[in-house]
Amino acid sequence: MHCDLFNADRCRSCQWLEMPYPQQLAEKQARLAELLSPLPVEQWLAPVASPESAFRYKAKMVVGGSVERPLLGMLPQGGEPVDLCDCPLYPADFAPTFSVLKTFIGRAGLTPYSVALKRGELKFLLLTASSHSGDMMLRFVLRSETKLAALRAALPWLRAQLPRLKVISANIQPVHMAILEGDTEIVLTGQTALEERLNDIPLFIRPRSFFQTNPAIAARLYDTAREWVAALNITSLWDLFCGVGGFGLHCATAEMRLTGIEISPEAIASARQSAKALGLRRVDFQALDSTRFALGHDTPDLVLVNPPRRGIGVELCGYLDRMAPPWILYSSCQAQSLAKDVLALPSYRLVSVQLFDMFPHTAHYETLVLLKRRD
Repeated sequence: MHCDLFNADRCRSCQWLEMPYPQQLAEKQARLAELLSPLPVEQWLAPVASPESAFRYKAKMVVGGSVERPLLGMLPQGGEPVDLCDCPLYPADFAPTFSVLKTFIGRAGLTPYSVALKRGELKFLLLTASSHSGDMMLRFVLRSETKLAALRAALPWLRAQLPRLKVISANIQPVHMAILEGDTEIVLTGQTALEERLNDIPLFIRPRSFFQTNPAIAARLYDTAREWVAALNITSLWDLFCGVGGFGLHCATAEMRLTGIEISPEAIASARQSAKALGLRRVDFQALDSTRFALGHDTPDLVLVNPPRRGIGVELCGYLDRMAPPWILYSSCQAQSLAKDVLALPSYRLVSVQLFDMFPHTAHYETLVLLKRRD
């Protein structure tokens, strides 16, 4: 992938960009094998490659510069803001969208927030696109509600310029720290969720719900999970840390009992909307802490976990090991925590492992593993 920003030494986020892509995949596979080397693996599957550019359907842009000449990109520690609107990781239609948004910032009088001076209003723009429809969701992260009326007043112009903007919200983040968002979200459109569709499964993204950055690889990941589960004759499934329900909804059948647990109420609302659209009736999505839920319920045939980078932790590992469901399917964005968790599940053996390159040109990747209870 060619990147003028990288070549000009203005952005080094893609640390591995100078490494040929096949070598990147081989290096990641080698690192994963090293991490799992204390554990015998019955089946290593070939890594799943990503498109090398235009794969990132989410942009988290720091707003810098001035209200007349805003910059959208990143703010290096102790450095000047770097405009990333031409980043080749984004789909082609992101750059013209950013151009319109820069004009809108001036029309609405949204003064970029200055970290050094601790003043201004607009901190971040968060843009998400649906790979299915091309529709978009836009979030303005503001320091306060001071400019909310001006933002509302200017929105008709913005929506006329960008008709694919279906969901728009304002998030209020008043803290002078590098925190992406606050607790208050104000939806400014009638539509509250952006529809994505992967493998013909409708998934709904709300402003504060997590969704994968790379939809092409997310689709392959979910489809692989569905294939693995379909081969196991499962009648009951827990989907812990379920997010908007991508894994569980892919794996569920009309006869299967699916319980999805996620601490975010917004994500659970999305999962319920998807289940309704699919006509699934034996489904129960709840906004709860996954570990606390798991500690007090009967054993299903399979437990699927997709935790944040920290992993599922000692407490949940210990409980799952004692509860002993026949199968555990674990999707991990941090292989170090995955390896630690699997070692904390001595009653299980590793059946299958596959790497999914969710984050090309970096050292990061997603891993899917299937564990079977020892006889």
